[in-house]
Amino acid sequence: MAFSRKRKYRSEATKDKISAYLYISPFFIIFAIIGLYPAVFSLYLAFQKWNGLGDMSFVGLDNFTVVLQDPIFWKSLYNTIVMGFMGTAPQIIVGIILAFILNQAYLKFKNTFRAMVFLPYITSMVAVALVFGVFFSNNDTALANYILNLFGMDSVAWRTSEWGAKIAISIMVFWRWIGYNTIIYLAGLQSIPKDLYEAARIDGASTLQQLRYITIPLLKPFIVLTVFFSTVGALQLFTEPTVFLGSSAFSRTEAMTVVMYLYRDAFSLQSFGTGSATAVILLFIIVVASAINTYLTSGIRTKGKGMKS
Repeated sequence: MAFSRKRKYRSEATKDKISAYLYISPFFIIFAIIGLYPAVFSLYLAFQKWNGLGDMSFVGLDNFTVVLQDPIFWKSLYNTIVMGFMGTAPQIIVGIILAFILNQAYLKFKNTFRAMVFLPYITSMVAVALVFGVFFSNNDTALANYILNLFGMDSVAWRTSEWGAKIAISIMVFWRWIGYNTIIYLAGLQSIPKDLYEAARIDGASTLQQLRYITIPLLKPFIVLTVFFSTVGALQLFTEPTVFLGSSAFSRTEAMTVVMYLYRDAFSLQSFGTGSATAVILLFIIVVASAINTYLTSGIRTKGKGMKS
């Protein structure tokens, strides 16, 4: 009798486990189909020569050699780093300032301002491209050129000049992602005890001193997190330059990024081998950047422990 009860208990426990796995299985099935399989297949293609229709032929490391010897690849990597830095670095400073302002108790309509700051992140890229296309048009009547002319500067061909395109795309990246970082910093600010600010005000600390000696040190984990996400996102920059430059995005190298380079190789030149090799190289670069961020994170924690002791 006891044996049958034990067996029945095991049977019920097994059924519960099977039910749990069945409930979570759709995620893993979809991830395996649209995430894991393309990644593994891309790694396989990096060592093959294939135009997408014919037979594959194993070429070893030739695809990596072709990519690394191509000056256009290094130009695209340079563009990616420059535009990534120009578009993401100011987000840290401006994001912290905006979050600090939005966290003030005396600010009225805080929820409205928070929604306005976050709105660019959820705005359609098509709408963003239309707005920035008008703002950064090559015409002298464009709003950006009109502002430059007011200060006595010459008009800029934003879409055709190298640095004009880089600056315009970087501003678009900054405008679109500043709200995302601000919300993260705002969440970090709300986790800081208010007693610290009250004690600082009693001691006569100014707002700038509170920001420097209380806010910034306690926001370090959130800053490291946003730097990590911004670094990975900057290395994968594709949508903004592609939509802004339009049909000429893949035929010019002034603002071509690494992801645009591999997309051109795979879908315009039908060279899926070199495109996949570029993806593997980009993955290696992202892993290195992630390792650096992890090292900086552990360094900050170590310093904090040392100061505490």
